[in-house]
Amino acid sequence: MTGDTITQQAGETTARPTVTPTWAARELGLKRGEFDLAVMLGRIRTVGEAPGEQRRVTREEIDRVRGDKGCLESLRKGVRVVGTTEGAELMHITTARFTRLARAGFLTPVKFYLNRYRAVVWLYLAEELQHFAASELNAALLKGRLPETMRGRLEEGQDLRARNWRGRHAGFLLRQSEDAWERVAVMASLLDPGQIAEIVRDPYERAYINRLKPAPRSSHGAPESPGALIVERLTTADDPDEIRWLRSSLLIGLVQARAQRPAPRPARSAPRADHEPSAHATEWSAPRDTATAEESRGLMKWLRRRRTP
Repeated sequence: MTGDTITQQAGETTARPTVTPTWAARELGLKRGEFDLAVMLGRIRTVGEAPGEQRRVTREEIDRVRGDKGCLESLRKGVRVVGTTEGAELMHITTARFTRLARAGFLTPVKFYLNRYRAVVWLYLAEELQHFAASELNAALLKGRLPETMRGRLEEGQDLRARNWRGRHAGFLLRQSEDAWERVAVMASLLDPGQIAEIVRDPYERAYINRLKPAPRSSHGAPESPGALIVERLTTADDPDEIRWLRSSLLIGLVQARAQRPAPRPARSAPRADHEPSAHATEWSAPRDTATAEESRGLMKWLRRRRTP
C-alpha cells in the first residue's frame, strides 16, 4: 500500500497526482516532523480537496523539491530546530540570557514538546537565531546589561513564549486554510470553549467549527491526563489582549464564512398535509452572535475600512 490513490479505468492503472504527507516525507528523505515544519513555513506546498480533509502533496511539488539538490539541502537547513542550550551556543550567549530574550518575546519558538518530567521544552529555528545574532540592531541585547524596563517585566514574571508560539502557529494554519470556515476553526482552536460558546450561539455552527479544528500533530496522553492538560493550557489564549484579538477575528471570520455558505445542519422535516407543524419538526432560527460593545465597534470599524477605497 502506497500513499498514492490508485484507480482502475479501461484496463489501465493510473495514479492520482497527489500523495499523503507521510508518503511525501518518505520520498523526500525527511522525518515527518521536518516535513510538517517545511509545510508550515511554506517551503513545501500542499493542496486541499475539501474542508476538513487531510491536505496532500502533488507529484509536481515532490519533483520540484527533489529535483534540485541545493533546494533540498536548503530546506533541511531551514527546518533545523534547536533547544535553549544549542540555541545559546549558536548565538554565543549564555543559556540564561537566551531564556530571558525568549521570555521577553525577542525569540519566538516554532515548536514545543514535553519531556519525561512533563516540563515544556521550546524549540527554535536555528536559521532564525543565527540571523538574529548576526544583526547589528540586536547587538545590545546580546552583550551588556539588558534594558531596565525589560528586566522589570521579567522580574514580574513575564513569559511571552507560549503567546508568541500561538500567534505563529495560527499564522501557519491560516496560510494553509483556503476555506472561510476553516479559518474560523483556526481562530476558535486557540480559544477556551466558553469563549467560543459566547460568540457562536448556533449549535450547528459550533459543531461544524469543532469538526474543522486543526488536528493535533502529536499525542501528549489521554484527555485530562497531566500532559494533555499542560498542552491545553499552552495552546489556549490567556492574555487579555490576545483573547480580545481572537474574539474579534472570530466574529469577522463568521461574517465572511456565513456569506460564503451556511454551516451544514440536519435536513428540515417535510410539512404535514394539514400544514400543521410536526411534533418532530426541527425549529429554525437565525444564528445569533453575542459580543461586547468594544468588539462590535471594532468589527464595524473594520468593515467600514474594507468598504473605503
